[in-house]
Amino acid sequence: MQPIYARLRQRARQIVSRYPQPAFYRNFAHEVLISKQIFENDTLILAIRSYVAEHLEDDFGHGLEHAVKVTLDAGTLMGIEGKKKGYSDTLLNRKIILSQCAGLLHDLNRKEADHAVKGAELARKVLAPHPLAGEEIEGICLAIQNHEAFKKQVVIKNHWQRLISDCLYDADKFRWGPDNFSDTLWDMVSYINPPLSAFISRYPQGLQGLQRIKTTFRTKTGKHYGPQFIDLGLRIGQELFDILVTEYSPAD
Repeated sequence: MQPIYARLRQRARQIVSRYPQPAFYRNFAHEVLISKQIFENDTLILAIRSYVAEHLEDDFGHGLEHAVKVTLDAGTLMGIEGKKKGYSDTLLNRKIILSQCAGLLHDLNRKEADHAVKGAELARKVLAPHPLAGEEIEGICLAIQNHEAFKKQVVIKNHWQRLISDCLYDADKFRWGPDNFSDTLWDMVSYINPPLSAFISRYPQGLQGLQRIKTTFRTKTGKHYGPQFIDLGLRIGQELFDILVTEYSPAD
């Protein structure tokens, strides 16, 4: 990473630290804890985590750290939504595990064109040796195939498979809030290494892209809290852009 981007990343993280944590984590602390406990202790999740840690390549900020955050939030969303649907504790626990499998595996083929479809195909092979029913593997793979924004979705008729898909999508898009400016943006910059002038000129377009995400959330919880993630990201992003245009010049 160029020194100027290292300095900007530090400034961005300072800005992020001044903003409150998204209300989602405060309001659903119990569900967050349950998701974390399953993530840290379930034998299936531990096995999939081991595979992902070995095989997932970091691409434009979508490496292991991104996958873990998506996984934990997908599990949390399933805990919230499944409880609303009256799932028993046993059933809810199982659906959280399936949602976390989808979160861990969703970006395995991130570097390939049409990565969601290719990722679903690879996930099916990865999951095959594990103790999962066919419909469970299908639900995970459909979720992976449907996790991109602004792409035509595969219609999912099964209600719990559709819920896994929606939880994965929303958890993935939560990352375009504060996380984008503490980590993802700088991983992308480090990968592309653009001139500062190009970075500044393209920056407003990036903020517009975040704005478009606000209306795409799919679960009831995501529709309520997702825009708050994005609004936080936009406020952080605008503050950083003000620094860019006032303190830096393309010649730096």
